[in-house]
Amino acid sequence: MSTLRDPVGPKDRKVYIRRRILVLAGLLAVIAVIVLIIVKPGSSDTPDQASDVKVPSDIATTTATDDAKASKDPQPCNSAQLRVNAITDKSDYAEGELPEISLSVENTGSKACTADLGTAGMQFVISSGDDKVWNSVDCQTDPKNTAVILDPGKPVESEAISWDRTRSSKDTCDVSREPVVAGGATYHLQATAAGVTGAETAPFILN
Repeated sequence: MSTLRDPVGPKDRKVYIRRRILVLAGLLAVIAVIVLIIVKPGSSDTPDQASDVKVPSDIATTTATDDAKASKDPQPCNSAQLRVNAITDKSDYAEGELPEISLSVENTGSKACTADLGTAGMQFVISSGDDKVWNSVDCQTDPKNTAVILDPGKPVESEAISWDRTRSSKDTCDVSREPVVAGGATYHLQATAAGVTGAETAPFILN
């Protein structure tokens, strides 16, 4: 009867090997699970992209406010919208009387704008016929730039200066200058400001 039974030795060895394989596979599975728990897929130390950076609300509000304020500030005047007028305090001066001259600038546009009405951009020229006898910039000292806001339809007038009835040139600023002809002679005042020269002159008579 014993000769009909299956051999025992080889079968036990196969079972042993299978069990070792199953144990090893289980151990590898446990290690894999632990690794996945420690290192999550998709995790990275790379900083957030620029598109993910949020701008603080206070900074965004400040920027928007500054932009809005800048858009409301008056823009520089266009020369075409400025009207410059020459002004004399009288049209007829007695002998020895000094003319007081000035100018006005008016914004003819529909919105306020800014213009440089300082002495650096201001000029008075007095002529008699084709003879230009006096120019305010010939002996000007310490010219200044002054930005002024001009509201529509509201002329701004400069301070008046006195003309001493003499001829001017850049070479005669520190010496005695030649007086102009009087006795009923007619002269014309032309004014310039902010790069705009008045279309009309102001005539006056010197006695």
